[in-house]
Amino acid sequence: MADMNAPILELNACARQAAEWRRQGLTVVFTNGHFDLLHAGHVAYLQAARAMGDRLIVGLNSDASTRRRKGPTRPILPRDERAHLLAALRAVDAVLLWEQDDFREAVAALKPAIYVKGADWNRANGPKPPEAEIVENTGGSVAYVELTPGRSTSTLVRDILRRHGCEAEGEA
Repeated sequence: MADMNAPILELNACARQAAEWRRQGLTVVFTNGHFDLLHAGHVAYLQAARAMGDRLIVGLNSDASTRRRKGPTRPILPRDERAHLLAALRAVDAVLLWEQDDFREAVAALKPAIYVKGADWNRANGPKPPEAEIVENTGGSVAYVELTPGRSTSTLVRDILRRHGCEAEGEA
C-alpha cells in the first residue's frame, strides 16, 4: 500500500517542492506552529489554510523552540511524533521541520503565495508575524484564520489535569 502521508522535509527539499508546485501553476500556502497535542482546533485551522490554495506546507517548531516559546513542560509530544501526526492529515501536503523560533528564513526560501496565521496575530496594537514583511516582499499575502474558541493545547492540558484531580503548573 502506498504511503498516504505528506512528506516530512528539511528546508532545501521543501523549497524545491514548493518551487515545483509553483512551476505547475499551483498556489502554495504556508503556515507554521508547534501543533503540540494535536486537537480539533488545529485541524480546523489547517483545513481553513489549505482551502486558500492548492498545496499546504506546515512548518513545525522543534522541541527546543517549543520549550523556549511555550515553557519548560512543553512540548507534550516530541517533534517527530507531531510531524507524523501533521503528515497524516489530508489538508497537509508537506511538513517542514524547523529549529529556529521564527520562520523568516523558511518563508524567504519557500516564497508562498499565502502565509497563514491565527487571528490572534491580527489584533489592533498587537504583535504582527515577523514573517509578514518577507511574504509581502516576495509577492505573497498574509491571511488570518479565526481560532476555534476554547480549543488550545493549554486549555486541554488544564482540563485533563482537573478531571484527574491535579492542578496545572503555576496554579495553586
